[in-house]
Amino acid sequence: QVQLVESGGGLVQAGDSLRLSCAASGRTVSTYTMGWFRQAPGKEREFVAGITWLGGNSYYTDSVKGRFTISRDNAKNTVYLQMNSLKPEDTALYYCAAGRSLAPTTDGTAFGLWGQGTQVTVSS
Repeated sequence: QVQLVESGGGLVQAGDSLRLSCAASGRTVSTYTMGWFRQAPGKEREFVAGITWLGGNSYYTDSVKGRFTISRDNAKNTVYLQMNSLKPEDTALYYCAAGRSLAPTTDGTAFGLWGQGTQVTVSS
């Protein structure tokens, strides 16, 4: 059974950077497509970024393009989300997820494994 544990969240000011980490244990996630999702209070969960296992293709929601970068280190069984130029609207609980999709997908139902989340709060 794969377990995902996120870390790296915190309270920062607008314009600052954070790097989230998602460490997987139990088995390798090198053959999983990995994703980051977020959920702000009172809002639905939304896709943020993903990276496929086949080809390592990364993809993003429009609101974070150019500011966020997803990457993976299969040797460390870890996925990262580098977040730069943070905005107050980025405030949310950020979740790491893993799925078996071969193609890029933003659909949360395609990800069968989820972490507990790490809080990111950006003050103005």
